Amino acid sequence: MLTIDKLIPQGRGLAKVLLNRAASVELDWDTRQKSRFEATDSTGRRLGVFLARGTVVRGGDVLVAEDGSFVRVQAAPQAVMVVRHCSEHGSPHDLLRAAYHLGNRHVQLEVRPDHLKFEPDPVLADMLRRQHLIVSEAQEAFEPEAGAYAAGGHAHDHAHDHDHGHGHEGHDHHDHGHHEHRHDHGHGHDHGHGHGHDHKH
Repeated sequence: MLTIDKLIPQGRGLAKVLLNRAASVELDWDTRQKSRFEATDSTGRRLGVFLARGTVVRGGDVLVAEDGSFVRVQAAPQAVMVVRHCSEHGSPHDLLRAAYHLGNRHVQLEVRPDHLKFEPDPVLADMLRRQHLIVSEAQEAFEPEAGAYAAGGHAHDHAHDHDHGHGHEGHDHHDHGHHEHRHDHGHGHDHGHGHGHDHKH
């Protein structure tokens, strides 16, 4: 088994020719949020990955093996629910509201300009459909937002370390809505009334 204990976020600083020659490994989100796991790369090598505790692996990251070889990480397609606004009964603003409600439930959520993604949960899907949102099932790569669950903030610096040089000490002014958490419980009471009409997608 080949031991891996180093990760280069998005392969920064590596020549493209090296990355093109490197083996690859497909990992789903459940595996990529673990700091220790085993996998098999595209050449059939068994990998034993031992990263710093709290490390989150993203698609596009590069693992460095003990023999100096590189392994490109690809986010494997997996079952997800895709949420889009209904142009007939709603507006894009509905996605913001959905992201807020899901965030209050600590749902791991991928946020895109025109859709949201989360791991399958029929109860949440029904809640969103009652809010006039279109929820569909898909097999796609899943890259949720970094949040409090990403210990040490490792995942946060994959996309944002270039523009947070002014310091993180002010970060708590948007503390991911956790001070609002108490509003989550019993939240379902304000959905459903007035929405008895059929709204299936």
